Amino acid sequence: MIQTIRNAWKIPEIRKKVLFTAFIILIYRLGAAIPVPFLNIGPDGILGNAAVTSATFFDYINMISGNAFNYGTIFAMSITPYINSSIIIQLLTVAIPALERLSKEGEEGRKKIAKITRYVTIALGLLQAIAYYVFLRSQNALSPADGTFAKIFQAVVIVLVLTAGTSLTMWLGEQVNDKGIGNGISMILFAGIVSRIPSYFGQLYGYMSYGGVFIPLTIVAAVSLLLLIVFIVWMDNAERRIPVQYTKRVVGRKMYGGQSSHIPIKVNMSGVLPVIFASSILSLPTTIQMFVDVEKGSGWETFFSVFTTEHWAYTLIYFVLIIFFAYFYSSIQYNPIEMANNLAKNSGTIPGVRTGRPTSDYIAKVISKIVLLGALLLSVVALFPIIYSQLTTLLCVDILGKQTGVSISLGGTSIIILVGVALETVRQLESQMMMRHYKGFLD
Repeated sequence: MIQTIRNAWKIPEIRKKVLFTAFIILIYRLGAAIPVPFLNIGPDGILGNAAVTSATFFDYINMISGNAFNYGTIFAMSITPYINSSIIIQLLTVAIPALERLSKEGEEGRKKIAKITRYVTIALGLLQAIAYYVFLRSQNALSPADGTFAKIFQAVVIVLVLTAGTSLTMWLGEQVNDKGIGNGISMILFAGIVSRIPSYFGQLYGYMSYGGVFIPLTIVAAVSLLLLIVFIVWMDNAERRIPVQYTKRVVGRKMYGGQSSHIPIKVNMSGVLPVIFASSILSLPTTIQMFVDVEKGSGWETFFSVFTTEHWAYTLIYFVLIIFFAYFYSSIQYNPIEMANNLAKNSGTIPGVRTGRPTSDYIAKVISKIVLLGALLLSVVALFPIIYSQLTTLLCVDILGKQTGVSISLGGTSIIILVGVALETVRQLESQMMMRHYKGFLD
């Protein structure tokens, strides 16, 4: 990876794209530090002052935004509305025939879908900004305003600034796609998560200062983080190859076909999406709890406590949801019947399997097994930080009598995004260097 970056830096055209991407990231991080008008937020931020339990939807947005959400900056919404919009449009493309036809119309169809995605992003950003404003008001984070008109003006300004920040973030990501390196949205996510890494290492240093059993537990946490990164790299590159044999056919005086190939199916075909979907759903109950009064000792308090990372049931539900969404997303991404038909049209067969329905059944069976394996591997990455925190909390309570454990705050979702974006960016660098090499050869 380091060698690829060094070689890419020597090429002026690619170096220009890298610098442009870095400039966009710098703008994003500056915007993530500019506060929204009419807010009065303390040094610990909104989430630091609020009675917020773990695993809320706000924690997820704060992670994505690189702590901008916690301090009410203009990029507090980050790229979350665009991600949600993209997922919604992708799902609707399967359900709505008109969108499905657009997706098959080539470049023009993709441009129209991208335009629809932008409009949906702005609408979702507006709704999310209104919800954020309500949360800010509930936490007394607004500056004092006298009179009804002043309060309405204050609300309109805050909501519009947050919505504009969402639109600007989306535009910055598109600029990276056009003139930079890597996927713009992924690079913005990467920048937000990387900005939290220094605080994570500061947290680990804080654990070391406790002394005693915390020292080996902290070392294990740091080593486990490195091993998780290696594990994700291996998982990202792993794939199942279905062999394909193409029959020979004579066209005129020439013979075509006869070669062997394969259908590559990635083990982690759905990426981080199952983890994002699962964590988003699990965060809803604790988010709702922040807006309602729950009596201590009541059944509702017991119900909401299940959806905190400290409860063992949270881990079990998280695991089941990851498996479910992995199968759900793969059913959208892969169509075994269409794959079998494409093979038949190109005179391709899977050795030992008849064409037609047996081929589609065989592909579906292979995909089902791969999805399960990929979901289990993904669960290891997503659940290990949670399980480790739970176990160390129990250990520290038994030894020290303290309700404190060693938390790997750089959770599984963050690690998968960081490693995935880094690998994808390096692949794009290699691809652009290869294209430049062939272009120079042809010239």
